Amino acid sequence: MPEDLTLNYARAYGRRAGFGRRPALVLIDFAMAYYDPGCPLYAGEGAETALASALRLREAAHRTGVPVVLTRVTYSPGGVEGGRFWDKAAPLSCFVAGEATAGWAPGLEPREGEIVVSKHYPSAFFGTALAPMLTRLGIDNAILTGLTTSGCVRASCVDAMSHGFLATVVGDACGDRHPDPHRANLFDMDAKYADVVGEAEMLEHLATLAPRRAGAMG
Repeated sequence: MPEDLTLNYARAYGRRAGFGRRPALVLIDFAMAYYDPGCPLYAGEGAETALASALRLREAAHRTGVPVVLTRVTYSPGGVEGGRFWDKAAPLSCFVAGEATAGWAPGLEPREGEIVVSKHYPSAFFGTALAPMLTRLGIDNAILTGLTTSGCVRASCVDAMSHGFLATVVGDACGDRHPDPHRANLFDMDAKYADVVGEAEMLEHLATLAPRRAGAMG
């Protein structure tokens, strides 16, 4: 009989990477496009619950001086920066600069001291300065939240690990258009690239960190 897949995955991929010593919280692409019912990227309840969770994590990060990074997708008209990604994914036109759907989700306007990263491709790391910025701050753990789980969160997760960061994905603070790709991608990221944790576990972890000045080294 074939081995039960749950046992197979537990045996092959059951290792935990841990939180590391110095985390940064990354909020990936919480844009109005996912909250506008008239937009082809509208993600409904999955986006709403993810944002609520991410906002609570953001407050906890600020209380302990954990750096907060907000990413956004942005293009000029015609999307030349997006290359073949633009050619393939028609809804990227929602992220042309100046479009209402390209704006920040409600409650997520950048605050003083937060890092804003503009990107053109799925990963928050590809073609951006995010990795060297985090390295400069002494970060060893990228805490990932955002939209969508199967798209930009997954791509950022793989690249975070590939750049040498411990990747932690907060499942409650990620969302997708449908629960099936959301669950499947959380499962796969947890198996191979990251530790996937719940909001409560992450809040408990953040509460253990001593308050410190954001951006301090070490």
